[in-house]
Amino acid sequence: MFPYALIRPLLFALDAESAHNLTLKLLALTNAAGLPSSSPPAQNPVEVMGLKFPNRIGLAAGLDKNGTAVDGFSRLGFGFLEVGTVTPRPQPGNPKPRLFRLPEYQAIINRMGFNNAGVDALCRHISKSHYKGILGINIGKNFDTPIEKAADDYLLCLDKVYSLASYVTVNISSPNTKNLRQLQEVSELDALLGAVKLRQTALTEQHGKYVPLALKIAPDLDSHQITRIADAVRRHRVDAIIATNTTLGREGVEKSPLSTEAGGLSGGPLFEKSTAVIRSLAKALAGELPIIAAGGITSGERALAKLDAGAKLVQIYSGLIYKGPQLVTECIEATNT
Repeated sequence: MFPYALIRPLLFALDAESAHNLTLKLLALTNAAGLPSSSPPAQNPVEVMGLKFPNRIGLAAGLDKNGTAVDGFSRLGFGFLEVGTVTPRPQPGNPKPRLFRLPEYQAIINRMGFNNAGVDALCRHISKSHYKGILGINIGKNFDTPIEKAADDYLLCLDKVYSLASYVTVNISSPNTKNLRQLQEVSELDALLGAVKLRQTALTEQHGKYVPLALKIAPDLDSHQITRIADAVRRHRVDAIIATNTTLGREGVEKSPLSTEAGGLSGGPLFEKSTAVIRSLAKALAGELPIIAAGGITSGERALAKLDAGAKLVQIYSGLIYKGPQLVTECIEATNT
């Protein structure tokens, strides 16, 4: 593999979103060139949500929103991939610029706003891929769908991706879609989870397979909110929680001139906050369902710390931007315990 240390300066010479798009195109070219997709060897397999993962390290949603580069990402050693967030209809997202690097903090601020080509496009891309590993598909609502009708968007996406996904993530925690995080409140969450679980039952019968459901939550929650969410996911028999999405806080980057940019903060500074949520969740859930960790994983040591806090799997995104594919290997080695 071409050393990332040589590629990174070229990518960082571009603005963040241009570099992001170029990376996806380069990864997609590996498939066009006829290189085979691959799955990593089972270094230390683990069963979570009834699925057998060859290792504990996954790609977080957000990097490959439209599922155009899954074959390319499969060659980096991940134990699983998650694509999206995808919405029922295509949408451009928020105005540019909307993605900012903070290299001195190994952090990123984004206000992308669920920019994606729509669920039908994602399904076409996944259907054409050769990837046979574990694939999560992350679903959300369109920005102009009223919050009281949000369940309709999630159900439409669930219907479309069900046959293609190993598991489906219900994303209610992006800070960049107006009012989305309102769905984390008890009454809204109960209604949404009740609807998607009912549809999951029908789809299981229709397709002859059970596709687990995960819920992705925010890091900006107090202990009372975490306890109520834990109660809700147990009550509705959700299969896993992903903790966490990006934060609206700016702890650790206050001195950056970019700290005033609107959007969610990810990367190194999110580590402590997201790990604290995992610890609280693990206590509240008492092992009744698994936690998938995301947020601030910039080293193998930090990946292991997420497992020590109570997670079963971890996902990386921002750390991959700064360290490249070597981070995947480092995290796999650190968590093969």
